Amino acid sequence: MNYKLIATDMDGTLLDREGKIPETTAAAVQKLVESGVIFTLSTGRPIQGIEKYIEQLHLKGPMITYNGAEIVDAETHRILYKKDLLLSDAERIFSLGQRFGTNVIIWGDGRLFANNDSERIIKYCERVNLKPIVIDSIADLDGVSVTKILWADEAETIARVQEEIAEESFNEVTFCTSTPRLLEFFNKNVSKAEAMRRIGEMCGITREEMIAVGDGQNDISMIQYAGLGVAMENASDEVKSHADYITASHREEGVLRLIEKFFG
Repeated sequence: MNYKLIATDMDGTLLDREGKIPETTAAAVQKLVESGVIFTLSTGRPIQGIEKYIEQLHLKGPMITYNGAEIVDAETHRILYKKDLLLSDAERIFSLGQRFGTNVIIWGDGRLFANNDSERIIKYCERVNLKPIVIDSIADLDGVSVTKILWADEAETIARVQEEIAEESFNEVTFCTSTPRLLEFFNKNVSKAEAMRRIGEMCGITREEMIAVGDGQNDISMIQYAGLGVAMENASDEVKSHADYITASHREEGVLRLIEKFFG
């Protein structure tokens, strides 16, 4: 198959343990981009959180951010697609987070809000180079559209509350973990797979011509969607069960190994 697009997750996939892209991987990606293949970062992060990687890899074209809630052009930062949470759902998620006593992080209109300024939230904010605006309720957002909400806590706490809210009543919400310590909420019509479908329409690329690679629960939809779905060796057994191919772990430059195998 002549693959025309690769969508890759970031943490635990493209990035090493230090949160960096190894130079050998970066060089292979740059060569791939020069050949005309679209290399799309597919992440729960906002565009601000991946700018340095876009620059390092010399990327062009659509990037999947907020788990697919936004598709953003790498060069111009123009939003090509956007799907926000309903206000009623955002209010429900925020109030539940308050009730559970967890750390609530809100992304809206490119800004970051939180229900406190704990060390855990500060560390998250440092990753995306933004300071949190502390609020007491969703009403404090004053018209800001909410793209994504996260709960940040210990892995055991996240696993427990995820079970407890399984039967909660929302209008249009889906949620999953991006890491064991982060539970992410977004519109139920949002997924990395749906973002890939829309990019395919924009660029004239079929799903059979796509590769998707990831390691987390939020990567399963795109792994299932792509013509070649790839899981990292460090992924859970659940994620691997949906993949067509298993590459090396992120510690062993699994994305590089994938490029060498299918584009070598």
